Amino acid sequence: MIQIRSALFSALFLAIMVVMSLLYLPLLALPRRVMVVAARWWVAVSLAILKHVAGVRWQVRGRENLPGGGFLVAAKHQSAFETFAFRLVLDDPAYVLKRELTWIPFFGWYLAKSGVIAIDRGAGAKALKAMVKGAQAAAAEGRPVIIFPEGTRTAPGHKLPYHSGVAMLYGAMGTPVVPVALNSGMFWGRRSFLKRPGTIIIEFLPAIAPGMDRKAFMAELESRIETASDRLVAEDSKA
Repeated sequence: MIQIRSALFSALFLAIMVVMSLLYLPLLALPRRVMVVAARWWVAVSLAILKHVAGVRWQVRGRENLPGGGFLVAAKHQSAFETFAFRLVLDDPAYVLKRELTWIPFFGWYLAKSGVIAIDRGAGAKALKAMVKGAQAAAAEGRPVIIFPEGTRTAPGHKLPYHSGVAMLYGAMGTPVVPVALNSGMFWGRRSFLKRPGTIIIEFLPAIAPGMDRKAFMAELESRIETASDRLVAEDSKA
């Protein structure tokens, strides 16, 4: 049954992507906020299909930990799920992502139009400066900035070294950083076709105030995210 539901979800997800990609083309000529609203609709439809076809629900914890205005969100990354779900949870977020994603026909164009912070990973220090500049501009507009410190998806219970870019943004932006734990990989695996029924949890943890020493900040951020993410995975394992 899981195989059938997963296959049906994949077919519908792809169909929605094709339809939306064509319908959204005229929006490229309109103001950015129009694309932002349209993207929310796209995500809402996709997650509704995920829920009703694949049986994967989701919930958010810790909304009270979200500060007002522009701030930095540093999230665990286990699945494709969180790469778009934050568009429904946060107001007009600016994702930090690799530039190559914006080159994908249609989908990448819409990403760029929505106001992401696209960086060239091969450009070294120049890329980091561009990332900081883009994040500062987004925060000045009151937009939350989202970064995945590990840089790529990891399986539940595993972790990769946290990249220094998050510390650079923390120091340059001078805003609170909200760590985010999740368990999405338990239901939407990073390299798995199957979608396992259950509830994905996105948990916003208490914010880290600006002003910490770089090394201390990195240690605190990693400890909070990994400890809470492991707890969420354990919760599901006991269910």
